[in-house]
Amino acid sequence: MKNKVMKLSYILLFSVFTGINGIQAQELKGTWEGKLDVQGSELPLKFAITKENDSLSGTMDSPLQGAFGLPLDQVKLVNNQVTLSYTKIGAIYTGTLKEETITGTFKQSGQEFPLVLQKVEITVPGDISLPSSKKELEQLAAFDQGDYKYGVEDYFAKPKASSFQFSPDGKYMSYREKDENAKNHVFVKNLKTNEITRAIVEKDELVRGYGWGNEDRLLYVMDKGGNENYHLYAADVDGLNTKDLTPFEGVQAQILDLLKDDKNHVIISMNKENAQVFEPYKLDIETGEIEKLYTNDDVANPIMNYLFDKDGALRGFVRLREGVNMDLYYNKATESKDFEVIKQINWKDNFNPTLNYATEYPHDAYVVSNLETDKNTVYLYDLKENKVIKKLFANDDFDITGVSLSRNRNYELDYYTFEGEKQEIVPVSDYYKKLHKRITEEFPNKEYSIADKTDDESKYLVFLQSDKLYGEYWSYNVEANKFELLYNLMPQLKGEDMAEMRPITFKSRDGKTIHGYITLPKAALEGQKVPVIVNPHGGPQGVRDSWGFNPEAQLFASRGYATLQVNFRISGGYGREFLESGFKQIGRKAMDDVEDGLKYVISQGWVDPDKAAIYGGSHGGYAVLRGLTKTPDLYAAGVDYVGVSNLFTFMETIPPYWKPYEKILREIWYDEKVPEEKTIMEEVSPVFHIDKIKKPLLVVQGANDPRVNIDESDQIVRALRAKGVDVPYMVKYDEGHGFGKEENRIDLYKAMLGFYAKHLKDEELAPQFRD
Repeated sequence: MKNKVMKLSYILLFSVFTGINGIQAQELKGTWEGKLDVQGSELPLKFAITKENDSLSGTMDSPLQGAFGLPLDQVKLVNNQVTLSYTKIGAIYTGTLKEETITGTFKQSGQEFPLVLQKVEITVPGDISLPSSKKELEQLAAFDQGDYKYGVEDYFAKPKASSFQFSPDGKYMSYREKDENAKNHVFVKNLKTNEITRAIVEKDELVRGYGWGNEDRLLYVMDKGGNENYHLYAADVDGLNTKDLTPFEGVQAQILDLLKDDKNHVIISMNKENAQVFEPYKLDIETGEIEKLYTNDDVANPIMNYLFDKDGALRGFVRLREGVNMDLYYNKATESKDFEVIKQINWKDNFNPTLNYATEYPHDAYVVSNLETDKNTVYLYDLKENKVIKKLFANDDFDITGVSLSRNRNYELDYYTFEGEKQEIVPVSDYYKKLHKRITEEFPNKEYSIADKTDDESKYLVFLQSDKLYGEYWSYNVEANKFELLYNLMPQLKGEDMAEMRPITFKSRDGKTIHGYITLPKAALEGQKVPVIVNPHGGPQGVRDSWGFNPEAQLFASRGYATLQVNFRISGGYGREFLESGFKQIGRKAMDDVEDGLKYVISQGWVDPDKAAIYGGSHGGYAVLRGLTKTPDLYAAGVDYVGVSNLFTFMETIPPYWKPYEKILREIWYDEKVPEEKTIMEEVSPVFHIDKIKKPLLVVQGANDPRVNIDESDQIVRALRAKGVDVPYMVKYDEGHGFGKEENRIDLYKAMLGFYAKHLKDEELAPQFRD
């Protein structure tokens, strides 16, 4: 009986109409919630009923089963009698409507369950009077005129297939494949029989990522509408036994360790007990049973990171102290549960250990650290004695980003990585030196990464990319020493039509060396001065732009625009001094660096100084608004995408799990409690300088953004419109901090191209509508 009832996740929603009285229809319209009692377990259900032309339709959610937005096939209201049905599997709900309660019975497969539904008030974030209408945004997009070889969809429609992975034993290959409705389901192919099964179904909510939990079970994550409260789900390779492993409302789950030697468990963290702090749990990926591994209940001094060994034993953790200091605790006696502080550092210090299992001594670790040097360096380290055994590798100009070990070969050290102008791999083991040589000789002038490999390292998935190649997956059979093209993610984009991305280096006005990239359309290479899109990155701390295929820059180049990306001070990868030189300089010297980058590319003769637009997301969106107020005559137009407009309200609306790190955030940005810094915050908050914005602005926002609240965009739009400025405003109510859904991204870039065409092209344009 239970299995039959659990099929509810497939039934939820119906889009059939009935002629009804308009007043009654209005009474039923809305969101209704209730819980089924299934053998002592509660199964929450939610119905969303809508009305159009006196006809009703609806959808249903079953959150515990990961089912959202399922369409009903009958919604009926006659004389206060409600009928909701899904005849395909024989499910029907009938009840009596009285005010804001429906009391009735849910029937399926011969079973009956009482179900009381209560009407709940659902409100959408932000001021709904502000966003531009669909028609207005379509009119804006229509300014993008021309006989172009490639459209927005060519760059931003998701690949037909993507995210290829081997099962750990190499028996299966999994991948995502897009259907006719742009849903990206996960399929599993038996590599011996070639049988293909759909294992994970993507419905209204995006599958944000997936991977193998063990040889027979897949894991995947979803949130709701971009709110970043990620749930972890699991499904068998045949698509059965699907389960929400973390069915907790308002909780974010994160995978910490996959435990390759314990195939039925993973270690996750959740802010289940307190929204502000995360605690580690051992999770059974079959049953969903959880076991808390350590208590993190000191909100004032929370644990930030955990160090587990390959067997799932907690070996150490980092506790935040006084908001800005970090204490590294370590278990020196592995048979006990006692932890002692071995190192006290500041949050700006790096000390990231990876346990070394290649020796019998259990306290060996590879540590990436900047405690002794400006650049992150790799050391062999004794955690018990808290001392360096020897320095292993460093680069004079760039931070080392990591080390890679081979579990199959007794955790042999294979290679180091760092990012200079491009990604760099430095082979260490003899095995990897041969593999690296084989790959780079086969694919010269391409960047590669190992996307996946089987546990026995007999098969590799090699992912290739360049500035002109979106991405290709190649399989490599070690025994046969043979490469085979598995999939070209974007075959429609021909390399000969793509623009070149060049690394650039210049001096800032105060003498600092700054790196970045310029993507140049063909006209610029032929000597023409072209319009340029200045694109500051998000973050801003520790983040950087990189060489490789950039769909935005390539789309802009297809319309004749160059794209400038500056790794301004506070960007990551260039050492501690460079990073920290940007603290308390957001909107000031960090913006100076962006302006100096624009000055540099103008001096090279590539771009037209009168046709520079500025566009960015998150901190990049803030940089757009700051640029239009700091240097009102420098930019011809701006596109603000989920950007901060008011540093005061930004600090007030951070997610609860950022709260323990608020002091760090204020050390990076500004602290209003310090009078001189409060003055700076007023100076660099664009919302207080609306009168300086005199160039066109497009604003874009996800309504459910937990990081940059929609009010940040509402404020700027409302203030500019009060001045009589026409500000196109795109809001998507099923998105958060950036657009994840394909249709929304396509709408965004079409509007953006129309906006650029309207304000950067020489000729006077009228919108041109297409069929």
